[in-house]
Amino acid sequence: MILIHKATIINEGTSFVGSVLIKKDVISEIYRSEEVPETILNKATVIDAKDLWLLPGVIDDQVHFREPGLTHKGDIASESRAAIAGGVTSFMEMPNTNPQTTTIELLKQKFEIGAQKSYANYSFYMGATNDNLAELKKVNQKEVCGVKVFMGSSTGNMLVDDKKVLQAIFAEIDMLIATHCEKEEIIRENLAKYKAEFGEDIPIQYHPLIRSAEACYRSSAEAIELADKYQTRLHILHLSTEKEISLFDIKPLTEKKITGEVCVHHLWFSDEDYSKYGTRIKWNPSVKTRQDRGALMQGLLKGKLDVIATDHAPHLIEEKVGGASKAASGGPLVQHSLQMMLELSKKGKISKEQVVNKMCHAPAVMFQIHKRGYIRKGYFADLVLVNPNKPYTITKDNILYKCKWAPLEGETMSTTIEKTFLNGKIAFENGVVNEVRGEMLKFDR
Repeated sequence: MILIHKATIINEGTSFVGSVLIKKDVISEIYRSEEVPETILNKATVIDAKDLWLLPGVIDDQVHFREPGLTHKGDIASESRAAIAGGVTSFMEMPNTNPQTTTIELLKQKFEIGAQKSYANYSFYMGATNDNLAELKKVNQKEVCGVKVFMGSSTGNMLVDDKKVLQAIFAEIDMLIATHCEKEEIIRENLAKYKAEFGEDIPIQYHPLIRSAEACYRSSAEAIELADKYQTRLHILHLSTEKEISLFDIKPLTEKKITGEVCVHHLWFSDEDYSKYGTRIKWNPSVKTRQDRGALMQGLLKGKLDVIATDHAPHLIEEKVGGASKAASGGPLVQHSLQMMLELSKKGKISKEQVVNKMCHAPAVMFQIHKRGYIRKGYFADLVLVNPNKPYTITKDNILYKCKWAPLEGETMSTTIEKTFLNGKIAFENGVVNEVRGEMLKFDR
């Protein structure tokens, strides 16, 4: 037994001082103000958590861990270790690997890699293409988080641009469909315009003008139109513009058929930061204006947008060289996303209770994950202890990503992740990831 004693527990919209008892892999008891029985104090391994925050483990619904085939950038072992060090206890990984996860057989292989190597709990998306509808229909929705559809540019053949196929996916797939929405035609036009002006080496500041707000909005509007028509369960990933928020409704999450995700980098950076960080903050969809950033946060707080994720997508630093047209898009974030959001909380942008709601509770509800995402009796003991008053500087020495860099390298966060518990075991403490393995996520569908 482990007793996390006298922590400030942040859970289900409130914060209170209490203690949590872990037996085997589940939360066995939550003590509020009442004293913990003497017998428990004598028997349990007691962790003094006075002045620390206890949160449910973060569930990240969008990561790219690069395995198989792109493992020079990252792999399931390295990136899940980084996740655990950042308080992320469960992840859902994307299909644009090499080979791409577009058949049941390849999906099965990925789950086997997860079972062997993952330091966090895991699930994997099945990828849609123009010609794999029959495979998509075989997916077991109790074991797989969702189907991923690229409706904007994509690597390889994963861009679903055949209108009939797209309609069939929305009409016939009876599970959550997650989309990347950027309109390829608009991006191509914009790219041609700036290439005519600058040649092949377009300055990074033009990236959000190439991958513009309009490209995002048009594609998201198209996805929502299809979802409305066929009553599809649609989840739009990494929203980045003020305009897109108007497409979403405010209602309880359990009643929503259409949901939206925002990523930490779109809440943290704006286009004013390209001059400082350059291509380190080049993502697709692009980081846009200060106004967009503020609107995304408001969309979260009002309940139009539902979850916060990372879109963690490591590249080697040399792959990030070049301007808007050459540098790779994407960056590593999963080790620092919780600290970044708690930083925004300390700055008064969002409450710590809302951070927990959008990073832990909402993904669990949205994906109908079995017994995770909350501090509740009988739930799996996926927990994070945070020291809110201990500064933490991100350096080469403590970055666990395989690519060995981070967008905020050299910057100091005002919180430190002290311990991460995974299925009742201490998976991370004192800056070290322990040899604990995650479990496959199950879905109550």
